[in-house]
Amino acid sequence: MFPIDLKSDTVTKPSAEMRRAMCEAEVGDDVYGEDPTVERLEKKGAELLGKEAALYVTSGTQGNLVSLLTHCVRGDGAILGKDSHILQYEGGGLSALGGIIPMEVDDRKSLPSISDLERRLNPKGNVHFVQAKLLCLENTHNRGGGHASSPQEAAERVEWAHSRGLAVHVDGARIFNAAVALGVKPSELVKDADSVQVCLSKALGAPMGSLICASRDFVERARFWRKKVGGGLRQAGIVAAAGLYAFERSIVRLADDHENARLIGEALRKGGLRVFGADRPTNMVYFSTPDEASADRLLAACREKRVIFSKTAPDTFRLVTHLDVSREQALAAAEIIVGEYRTQQ
Repeated sequence: MFPIDLKSDTVTKPSAEMRRAMCEAEVGDDVYGEDPTVERLEKKGAELLGKEAALYVTSGTQGNLVSLLTHCVRGDGAILGKDSHILQYEGGGLSALGGIIPMEVDDRKSLPSISDLERRLNPKGNVHFVQAKLLCLENTHNRGGGHASSPQEAAERVEWAHSRGLAVHVDGARIFNAAVALGVKPSELVKDADSVQVCLSKALGAPMGSLICASRDFVERARFWRKKVGGGLRQAGIVAAAGLYAFERSIVRLADDHENARLIGEALRKGGLRVFGADRPTNMVYFSTPDEASADRLLAACREKRVIFSKTAPDTFRLVTHLDVSREQALAAAEIIVGEYRTQQ
């Protein structure tokens, strides 16, 4: 049996058809604005997200960083969840490279509550306190089990932020998962947000790349920041073509990943494992064992059976379904995990 790799949806391999699209892509120098395939990708992304323009960047982390650098100057505060990807998994770039002060707020499973956001604001006019300039939201919420926040929930936070003079950036790395799970257009989830980053190399299966979608003015300012952090690209149409292919073919099949994750979670729960379910789940399953020692044993035993996943805490795991994992493989992986767990009991 070849490996069933569930550690992330970033592990997908380009299909033969995607590789063909990349091979045949028309290219130019994107720093000079001369790559027609990049232009097509940016136009398509902006249309899908309901924004005026888009900017192709190398990764989701770069997309979030460039967005924050465009919104803020050194010493500005950015309100963001203490469990958010930007804070936990992006190397502290907002502070190291932008001098932006993270102002943490509770986002345990989804978006921060309005009351928590209100309490996190510092008094104005007092020289002792950093002032918030930006609110960052995440949808879907990775550490919340892949929770999909609704258009209404997002709109409430955006309205609150704007009423307090804050801009809003959405880390929408898996925004298409949220849209499919909720049965809405992705643009409804980021309506009135000032910027959104969407990832092409996660659930959509492209080998690399993300888009920043925003107003034309914001995108032009972000273009300077992309250059400053080394993100200027030349004949990028080769990889942008994979993003276009993913937009055309991968969004419609995300529901399959969600169903596979549901089946895995159900099997693990029936097998006696503790499964942490999101209120509105997508393509992730979090589960745990009684202690760290049993977690290490289970992880090693499953790897020997070529079922690969990762730990997010000493006794907790994350599984992520994606287009390279079939229904049969998802069920087989769940069976192996349960079998190895029961063997250890």
